[in-house]
Amino acid sequence: MKRTIAIWIVLICFTSGYGQKKKPVKKTPTTTSILAKTENLTAEIVKSNFYLFIGNATKKDTILIKALDVNKMLTDCKITSFTAKGNKLYVVSWLEKTITETKLKKEEALTTFTEVCDISSKSKVLSNAQTTTKITEIVFLDKNQTVSETREKLRKEGFEFTITAEGDVILKNKAQENRMSYSGTDKKFVSAKKK
Repeated sequence: MKRTIAIWIVLICFTSGYGQKKKPVKKTPTTTSILAKTENLTAEIVKSNFYLFIGNATKKDTILIKALDVNKMLTDCKITSFTAKGNKLYVVSWLEKTITETKLKKEEALTTFTEVCDISSKSKVLSNAQTTTKITEIVFLDKNQTVSETREKLRKEGFEFTITAEGDVILKNKAQENRMSYSGTDKKFVSAKKK
């Protein structure tokens, strides 16, 4: 009898110790983080989306700027206003940094994102991204891979974004330059005629 009770106690202890345990429930963040503010506009991250909020605390309209990648972090967010053809527009700009690294190569990409928003129509009227990548690479000088040197390169992709005093936008890279003018009737930027 004592032996049977001892066996049952050992079995109960053994099965309770090796039973399934509850997995912790992942909580999605519901908090918001404000990145930039101007007038009645705020740039905020809510969950995994980047929004431009328009209005005060009681009534807010939104413009979805971008769905975010969880591995990338936004920095240097700014909201600035300018006037184009009598229309007040806002520029939301920010930086994202990506690092890709292998044993022989490291790439640090810094992307500048620019979104031009028309608050009256609650829409994005122009988007631009420019990436500057710094590449550091170890190159072997012989086939036995005993002698090496480190080489650095700089690669630029996309267009540099500039706003003129008239409210036009210039998108420029090494090969070309595009001047765009805002059309109030179409609510978008169109190619401007050269003067």
